[in-house]
Formats: sequence, C-alpha cells, structure tokens
Amino acid sequence: MQEIVSLFGKMRRLLMSRGRTADDAEDLMQEAFLRLQVYSRDHAVQHTEAFVVRTVLNLSAEMGRRSRRFQSSDATETLVAVDPAPLPDEVLAGQQRLLRLKAGLQQLNPRPRQVFLLNRVEGYSYVQIAERLGISVSMVEKHIARASFFLADWMARYRE
Repeated sequence: MQEIVSLFGKMRRLLMSRGRTADDAEDLMQEAFLRLQVYSRDHAVQHTEAFVVRTVLNLSAEMGRRSRRFQSSDATETLVAVDPAPLPDEVLAGQQRLLRLKAGLQQLNPRPRQVFLLNRVEGYSYVQIAERLGISVSMVEKHIARASFFLADWMARYRE
C-alpha cells in the first residue's frame, strides 16, 4: 500500500511540474490506473510503475493538445466581424469631394479639361493624347499641369 501512495505522490509532483493543476493531476492518475486495469485483462504488465507513469504523461500531453485546440477555436469564436465598408460619414464626405471635383472640372477651359480626363480617367499616355488631339506632347504636359494645379487649389479652398 505504501508503494501506491508513494507512486501517487511522484506522479502528482511530476504532473504539477509540467503545469497541471492538482485536480487535473488527480483525474489523469485515475485515468492512467483505469487504463492499466483494462490493459492488464488481456496482457501481462511487467513494470506496472513504468506503465502507469508513461500513460499519465501521455494523457497529460493529450490534455495539453486538446486545451490548445480549444483555445484556438475559442479565439475564433470571439473574433468580431469588421465591416470593411466605410462609415456613412466617410461615404458622405467622399461624395461631397467628388461633387466638388466635378464642379472644379466644369470651371476648367475645355482643352485642359479634355486632356486631363483623357490622361487621368481614360488612361491615355501623353503621346497618345498628343496624337489623338493633334497637339505636341509639350502642350499635353502644360494642359495637365494647369488642370492639376487648378484642381488642387480648387479642392484646397473647399477644405478651408
């Protein structure tokens, strides 16, 4: 009987040194002895202490794996879904900026507006715009610069 009490004490200390609580250690030791009983019905166990210690360590490792799996699945359950859509006030501010930009575009002379839109909206290169409109690349650069400076100033006045 003293040997069993000593074995229980060794296993409890071993499990607690590996981070198990006293209650977990008791549960694991009980399960290990239950498995010893079931196994010994059909097999001869030569080293009972070694069998029980190895079983309790395996059960402890399995408990740790289950705990980590539960924690990781539990973490996903507590995640909050974030709507990537902008907030309503951001949408409104963006719509107002767009209306302001459209108003600024209407204030531009027709040729700089056309060149600017061909480049920035339609994606034409300076060379393509020059060929399409029959003007020099230098003139395209000047129209884009004028339109860009005007619109930047126009939008800056809106922010004030």
